Amino acid sequence: MRADHESPNRHAVQPIGDRLPLLIGLFVAALVYRPQLVGIGPLVPEIQTSLGVSHATVGLLVTIPVLCFGLFAPLAPILAGRIGALHAISLSVALIGLAGVCRAFVPGLPGILVMTLLIGVGMGVGNTLMVVAVKERFADHPLLLTSVYAMGFQISSGISAALAVPLALWLGGWQSTMLAYSAFSLVILGAWLALTRGVSHDREIVAFPRLPLRRGVVWLLAIQFGLMGTLYYGINTWMPAAYVEHGSSLAYAGWLGALYNLGMIPGPLVALVASRRFSRRVLLQVTGLVIGVVSVLLIIAPAQAEIWMLLGGLANGAMFTLAMSLPLEVADSAIDVGAAAAMMLFFGYLMTALVPSLLGGVRDLTGNFDLVMLCFPAAAVLFLICASLLSPARLHGHRDLS
Repeated sequence: MRADHESPNRHAVQPIGDRLPLLIGLFVAALVYRPQLVGIGPLVPEIQTSLGVSHATVGLLVTIPVLCFGLFAPLAPILAGRIGALHAISLSVALIGLAGVCRAFVPGLPGILVMTLLIGVGMGVGNTLMVVAVKERFADHPLLLTSVYAMGFQISSGISAALAVPLALWLGGWQSTMLAYSAFSLVILGAWLALTRGVSHDREIVAFPRLPLRRGVVWLLAIQFGLMGTLYYGINTWMPAAYVEHGSSLAYAGWLGALYNLGMIPGPLVALVASRRFSRRVLLQVTGLVIGVVSVLLIIAPAQAEIWMLLGGLANGAMFTLAMSLPLEVADSAIDVGAAAAMMLFFGYLMTALVPSLLGGVRDLTGNFDLVMLCFPAAAVLFLICASLLSPARLHGHRDLS
């Protein structure tokens, strides 16, 4: 399980300026991996009405991609070993764009779900490829580059959530919104190929190692990641719908979802700056506490929901950046980092994938969102406990995963 012919960290000796096109490219490519998913949240009421299905069924449009985040995460290191991480990113972006175009035109729920599955495959592979690419090409600036591509995730999430309802109203339905996001993905593909045209695409990993199933700390990362996903996808999918149920307009509910995602945009920068003074464990604890408080305030003080959604988004954005950087701490080589990241994302997203449909089912059974809303502060408390267990000794012990 070694590199093809050179150390996987050989790109780290280059000045950061020489790698600027690739740095920008990773940010640009990251813009593709969220709109087709996050844009669904504000449109859930319209989608449910147009398809004539239950809350739990609509939740599949979020559950399937999130499930793919986990199921196809282990495929990323394999693709990186066969064709190179950068070529693999190109394929994932292309798949998201093309499948998204098809989803906008296929008739009926079965075809929509199949195209959603293909979109999820592209997202799941690309999500993990970002971690592999950072270890291969920017091992000397791991948190900086994690913040760069995480910022791409957050910016595209915020903008796609904010534009979802206006685009649907302007263009004539939720399918038109998804088509617009797909066209954007294909434009991004062209930009990514242009930015990486002069970058070497040699293979850095030639084999996929066994997942570090015996390392307790990686299991802890996976559970923590799953709780983070529970908070993000649960709030993003069902909080707007809950407010509609309590009398808010669809436009206002969509705005709340947009605020949560817009609040996430500065999160990576906040995490990067704060990490110079505080440990990642402390910062993860703080973010968990903030989201826990915010989720309670959304229940007891809904009049200030815009403020709470912004604060929750900010905390979630910082939380995501910190969580995605943790696999870089538990191993030394790119192949082992890829294995740790794949395991974290595989089990974390499998846990997360249950949330949208499960919470939708809870709403169907209880007849309201009261119990659903109480799940979010509970998940935040569990996240805080997991973060408290991430001591430096746990993160850095037994770094050889092979």
